[in-house]
Amino acid sequence: MADVTFLGQAEPVDEYGRALYAVSRSVLRALLDQLGHDDLVDLNCDRKDVTLRQLAKVARLHRDKGMRGDGFEWAVHEAIVGGEPRVTERIADVLRRVSPRSFKTIDMPTSLMFGHERSRYLGFTDAVVDNASGDAVLLPDGQGHPFKFGAWVPIAAEGVAAEPRLLDRIKKVWKTDIFLSDGNKQRFAAATIKSNWHQLEDGKGLRIGIVPEARDLNHLERRFNTLHLAVLPDPDGFMGLFNDGYEAVAGAILSIGRHDKAPYYLKPSAKAQRIQAQLEKYPTVPVVELEHALNEAAQQGLIEVQRKLLSVEAPEWLHINETRAPVIAPKPKFRRL
Repeated sequence: MADVTFLGQAEPVDEYGRALYAVSRSVLRALLDQLGHDDLVDLNCDRKDVTLRQLAKVARLHRDKGMRGDGFEWAVHEAIVGGEPRVTERIADVLRRVSPRSFKTIDMPTSLMFGHERSRYLGFTDAVVDNASGDAVLLPDGQGHPFKFGAWVPIAAEGVAAEPRLLDRIKKVWKTDIFLSDGNKQRFAAATIKSNWHQLEDGKGLRIGIVPEARDLNHLERRFNTLHLAVLPDPDGFMGLFNDGYEAVAGAILSIGRHDKAPYYLKPSAKAQRIQAQLEKYPTVPVVELEHALNEAAQQGLIEVQRKLLSVEAPEWLHINETRAPVIAPKPKFRRL
């Protein structure tokens, strides 16, 4: 199983340009670290020798597969499980709004990680069902009886292919990222999590949307179409900064790797676009060298990196790159924004 990389803020933002370099450095490094054994075999080189062009060919930036969205999902899930009050208080409030009767006395919310893309892992769906109580139900849209949790979640785990078999009131529940409940785990509400609120999608059966505060989304906002919103406060604007730096790196990856740009990507700021343009000058440079160059230009202590789960590394005995052709590349240097 691949590890999940969490990038967090360790210090206050000193200067926006240097902070953008710091985010770009950490995003680039996290993408490099998430290359698995099979990726390195396909590239026929060690991790330290992977160039930006090679990374661009295999980087997974599509939503639901990307580091940003997946990492944010895990961060929210772990914050709820760990009882982080800045998150649990918002979740408890939104659950009371979803069903005042079911969650009137909720003290501490609970979370079950879902996501149909994870259902291919052996036993994952069974574990989700087993974590709920035996008579657990799923709270659908509208009035009427709830649905048996253990009966419908395995169907939803099949993804979009299961939609024709899902009843109308839970037609889109396969898009769920986490199921939320109280300590009794008897009534569950389906929640979708997005690191960028512009990517939110509602649908029958989805009850809650969890997003970070943004410049165009106040943390007091309560609804998005049919979704009840839990907007996590971002008092120092770190998520906006992170998204800007992520878009700069993503733009370079998409350009160098010649990928199609999906419509949900936002356009980075002018400073972030200058970082993107500079990165695009060095497609043949090893990513670790770009990381060092970005580090020299960055606010070096801004980002902290945490990795959870197990990483997949190439075994020490695997040596298949003796015949690799040498590549001559320019030495990267970044200027102040």
